Amino acid sequence: MENTGSKEKDSFRDSIATIDEEGKRKWIFPTKPKGRLYNYRKYLSYLYLVVFFTLPFIKFGGDPLFMFNVLERKFILFGMIFWPQDFFIFGLGMLIFIVFIALFTVTFGRVFCGWACPQTIFLEMVFRKIEYWIEGDMLSQKRLAIQNWNFEKTWKKGLKHLIFLSLSIFIAHIFWAYIVSMDKVIEIISQPPSEDIGGFMALIIFSLLFYGVFSWFREQVCIIACPYGRLQGVMLDKNSLTVIYDYLRGEPREKNKKQRDEKAGDCIECGQCVDVCPTGIDIRNGTQLECINCTACMDACDNVMQFINKPKGLIRIESENGIEKGEKFKFNIRVGAYTTVLLILIGILTAFVLNREDIEATVLRGKGQIYRITAEGKVQNIYNIKLINKTIDSFNLKPKLLSHTGTLKLVENDIISIRSQALKETVMILEIEKKHLKPRKNEIEIGFFNSKNELVTKSESTFLAP
Repeated sequence: MENTGSKEKDSFRDSIATIDEEGKRKWIFPTKPKGRLYNYRKYLSYLYLVVFFTLPFIKFGGDPLFMFNVLERKFILFGMIFWPQDFFIFGLGMLIFIVFIALFTVTFGRVFCGWACPQTIFLEMVFRKIEYWIEGDMLSQKRLAIQNWNFEKTWKKGLKHLIFLSLSIFIAHIFWAYIVSMDKVIEIISQPPSEDIGGFMALIIFSLLFYGVFSWFREQVCIIACPYGRLQGVMLDKNSLTVIYDYLRGEPREKNKKQRDEKAGDCIECGQCVDVCPTGIDIRNGTQLECINCTACMDACDNVMQFINKPKGLIRIESENGIEKGEKFKFNIRVGAYTTVLLILIGILTAFVLNREDIEATVLRGKGQIYRITAEGKVQNIYNIKLINKTIDSFNLKPKLLSHTGTLKLVENDIISIRSQALKETVMILEIEKKHLKPRKNEIEIGFFNSKNELVTKSESTFLAP
């Protein structure tokens, strides 16, 4: 999409706003945003921050309500525990998330980045607010950046970075709690670093990482590093809703408000939309990779339009076809295809979760073992049993042969006791009379019953015979 009134500025697509002509970093000092949409973003961000900082402290049955322990391959989602054996469920969930983001982008552009991405929320609603509080708005920040080091610059920069570092350390501890649990984090910080050097180093690394991102790298994450931002260009089409400048209404621009030409557009070249942009772009140049759809330019432009008695919406959420042809957003084939795939995947995931067994049993014949004929003429096989308890409850299970008539004996006890979230391995000897067996290989089924004689789970295996 191209602004017909500013073709001479097409060179903006040859570079990004945060890099100057010499290839050096160009710092962005956005004006403090304000307006109706910004207030909505604030409320959404505050809700997100409350959830983020409190969720690791909430427990269900003695375990975290939410934990993403990639180290032990143990995941807890709202009290439901997933182990490596459930990885296909987790993988399906991640696939659904990716398809949802794709559908969301095709339909609404990059609005996720500006409204719900943790990077944007922390940068714009936490760290940037601290910066405004200490250094002031855009002009004050620019002045402070170029002035020589004196007492004012030293204490302001020092205080800001001290708060940034302290906040980054706190965020790193909360983030690590999502991986190893808050109890583990408290254990790490309450004992000497030598007791858990791995956990201690993880906290140090993540603290420095967050500090570097929010104090230095900042918007470069969205522009350069984020893979989702890279994909945006191939996902959007002319029917996608995105933050867009209505150049048909705004062009040609006229800066002189007192002697405006009758043919002049509504844009008065105030530059407010550029000043407020956190990635430094000019939205009037058209849809750009750097735009995160934060809608700050919409608020800024609406405030100006209201001041000069013009209709709001010169910059608004609209599709390219909506600007060019006046077409309203339509539920097209592309969106329909994404939606259909998403609904199918959600249905499959729901079925897997609802039918997931609390106890997973694996019964395998002993390695290197063959059948044995007992003195009574029965055929005997030895098996290894592995039980995985995926719940917070403990179980006492008794195995029974379901497919044949035979004798089943555990090597250790008559009952298999398995604690919550534990793995239990034991050995079982199974004897079946030869008359009940087919030659060579037989398919058998073992059931595991609780103390109420209810079937909890079952497993299939093979039984060798002469």
